[in-house]
Amino acid sequence: MKIINRYVLREHVGPFFFAVAALTSLMLLQYIARQFGNLVGKGLGWEVILEFFLLAIPFTVAMTLPMSVLVSVLYAFSRLGSENEVTALKAGGVSTRSLMNTVLALAAVLAIAMVVFNDQAMPRANHRLATLQLNIAVTKPTFALREQVINEVQPERLYLRAGHIDAATSKLHDVTIYDVADPIRRRTIFADSGRIALAPNRRDIMLTLNHGYMLSVPARKRGELDRLYFNVDRIRVLDVASQFEQTSADSSMKGDREMSVCEMQREYARAASDYLRSKANLDEARWTANGKKGPQPPYFVVTQIGGIGAMYCRLTTWIGSKVSGLGPKKAHASSLSARVVTAPGDVALQVQEAPSVDVVIQEAELDQARHRRDRYGVEIQKKFALAAACIVLTFVGGPIALRFPRGGVGFVIGVSFSIFALYYVGLVVGEALSDKGYVTPFWAMWSANIIFSLVGLVLYARMGHEAGSGRSGGFGEWLYVMRLRINGRSPLDAAPW
Repeated sequence: MKIINRYVLREHVGPFFFAVAALTSLMLLQYIARQFGNLVGKGLGWEVILEFFLLAIPFTVAMTLPMSVLVSVLYAFSRLGSENEVTALKAGGVSTRSLMNTVLALAAVLAIAMVVFNDQAMPRANHRLATLQLNIAVTKPTFALREQVINEVQPERLYLRAGHIDAATSKLHDVTIYDVADPIRRRTIFADSGRIALAPNRRDIMLTLNHGYMLSVPARKRGELDRLYFNVDRIRVLDVASQFEQTSADSSMKGDREMSVCEMQREYARAASDYLRSKANLDEARWTANGKKGPQPPYFVVTQIGGIGAMYCRLTTWIGSKVSGLGPKKAHASSLSARVVTAPGDVALQVQEAPSVDVVIQEAELDQARHRRDRYGVEIQKKFALAAACIVLTFVGGPIALRFPRGGVGFVIGVSFSIFALYYVGLVVGEALSDKGYVTPFWAMWSANIIFSLVGLVLYARMGHEAGSGRSGGFGEWLYVMRLRINGRSPLDAAPW
């Protein structure tokens, strides 16, 4: 039996590595086509451009690896079935489920390896790529700007949208600036044109806007709108380097896709704390605005947080303590699991009573805190969901290939593309729904896995009832049978006997 298992696994190795190389190359070429024009003509060395594209490989592999598993499973089992090897194995007492179990075990090992890859290699490459993009962007500020898109010029402070960007002259047309640095008085600036350039100190960016007006809405004064017209307005964005320098990745802040699971878990705990604190402030503001009628809103206390991220971090901390021979880092582990939960008034650990503030401001702060919490939650769940997809797609692909063994390469490509397209759409839609607060991060990232797992269970339960590969089981014959049933005829009626 060990010989048969090794033979089946060997049939998967070649198609798997070919699919990884082919799919990663295709996606990387698409990325290179989009970015190559922005990199050429800036006086950058070839080694910088090469590093830029090499750092794009890890996040590409994170998406192509599960699809490559599906391609290899479909191809290997289709070939084994079309050449009657599956029939010979079944005649020798080897069930198709035992063959599937062997492949599923290897998929589980690959999923564990992918968790480590998503947790360590991919965030570091993403962070280094983001740092490199920042270094290139300050060489020419328009590098990081895109037309018809709201660009983040200064994180959580200043955003810019331009209808047209002239990369050669750094001139902007149809400009809109969103200044949200001051939550009490936020500004929106509209201008016919403008220019972006480095300031004389070679560290800041200067935005020069022409012929426009500025709108500001005082948050504490409802019903008021200030409008100021201008011919020329200048905005200075501080702390931007003057020329291309390859700085250390440790010297810049990390985004959510540039953090490991444990780093995101700590940020998720802080974001959850901010969310419930904002919720308590909003309840307090509403209670105050209602004349303090009814019971006073509750305080909240800090407790442990669970979830897959916290469990993974505790596991890695325990493994690290065993490998190093040191005791577990209790302080580090406890900092990963802080959550705020509501509790009625008189508790041992209380926070200061939330001040009475404007309800509109608190609603905006609550929405921003929820968005930040769910953003980290989605990224944590995504790292594990993509790894689990290796097992789920194996569970689906194997039975389909055994049911249609004579489908050929076209069948493999078509089914692989269809399944993974549905899976990828599920991830994108789930992330969008979570961003709007309709679903939790868990359901946003795991719904596709759950649905395909149920499909895989049904197909796995029906294994052993596949059509023989000698004269049936092809994808074309399946379409023929479906066409007969749509026309109200039985397949037996159309048989020649």
